[in-house]
Amino acid sequence: MISEKMKKLVKNNSVIREMFEEGKKLEKIYGKENVFDFSLGNPSVPAPKEVKDAILEVIEKEDSTFVHGYMSNSGYEDVRETIANSINKKYLTKFNYKNIIMTVGAASGLNIVLKSILNPHNEVIVFAPYFSEYNNYIQNYDGEVQTVSPNLETFEPNLKEFEEKINENTKAVIINTPNNPTGVVYSEDTIIKLTDIMKKKEKQYNTQIYLISDEPYREIVYDGIEVPYVTKYYDNTFVVYSYSKSLSLPGERIGYVVIPDELKDSEEMIEAVTIANRIIGCVNAPSLIQRVIPYCLNSTVDIEAYNKNRNLLYKIITENKFKCIKPQGAFYLFVKSPIKDEKEFCNIAKKYNLLFVPATSFGCSGYVRIAYCVSYEMIEKSEEAFKKLSEEIYE
Repeated sequence: MISEKMKKLVKNNSVIREMFEEGKKLEKIYGKENVFDFSLGNPSVPAPKEVKDAILEVIEKEDSTFVHGYMSNSGYEDVRETIANSINKKYLTKFNYKNIIMTVGAASGLNIVLKSILNPHNEVIVFAPYFSEYNNYIQNYDGEVQTVSPNLETFEPNLKEFEEKINENTKAVIINTPNNPTGVVYSEDTIIKLTDIMKKKEKQYNTQIYLISDEPYREIVYDGIEVPYVTKYYDNTFVVYSYSKSLSLPGERIGYVVIPDELKDSEEMIEAVTIANRIIGCVNAPSLIQRVIPYCLNSTVDIEAYNKNRNLLYKIITENKFKCIKPQGAFYLFVKSPIKDEKEFCNIAKKYNLLFVPATSFGCSGYVRIAYCVSYEMIEKSEEAFKKLSEEIYE
């Protein structure tokens, strides 16, 4: 029999993946072109040309036993140094290769950080709505999830409740900006106020409370919005980054963790996170794609393609009486369900081959997430389905 812990995980299997599988079934029945699957955050914009060029150059010019061999659990030193220099240039930080740990995407990055800091029953605070896998990651290391309820007007963190919920068992706080599922970018003022609360609580309880900034969507922003770099505001910060979205490489599983020197006992923490990379079974980040990344640090996917999708889908949604805030980043719309039970709303939408994700799994009932990392043509074609859905709901 499977373990008790796995029984819980199986029971709470990702609703996002379930909707994705539902989409595959509908495609077989109605044809792919007639199914409007907005469930999965799978990038639809191709990787930049620089990625392909870099892969070919690495394979042709570097020794194969080196490219495909083992390296330090923390990754290739020269790759880490190049990434550190790139971050320093962009955000005026002072990192070097020792501050960078290469990871198997952001998911692995979050896991090795949590593995390194959590003792049983330590609490980790998350802000609803939040990426549903945080629950599994935290509980996997015997931590406990403490959820701050959503601010339904702005979807920025509810700081009053946040301050009330920090206690002597709080070990970490996870933020995700640009946010999945809302697309909101936390303002600098919000980051300053949030970190000021954390500093005060660290002194009050004479402990370390870590800020974990989950940033796979950092480059996917619109209208000139800037995303604050949080190590500037709080010393005990981990930055977890992935190239899955910025370079459209989700299947390559490549990212990194930043551990700044300012973090208390940073050298010991760097060693712990490095060893955690091995202990959880990753050993090291994929070697070939590590070698490729330094060639692509100034490249991003075509953000304007996502922006066009955002503008068109937001127009369709709002013109059909559905309500949502316009996202500042990432590639999701967070839409208020017009009926109380958002799961029932999703079931009604399926009648018109529209697939959404109910937001209960994001800790925010009464909403659905609609991913617009799809083709522009699919959004255009979905307009009639949204119109029919609106007519049924609001008739």
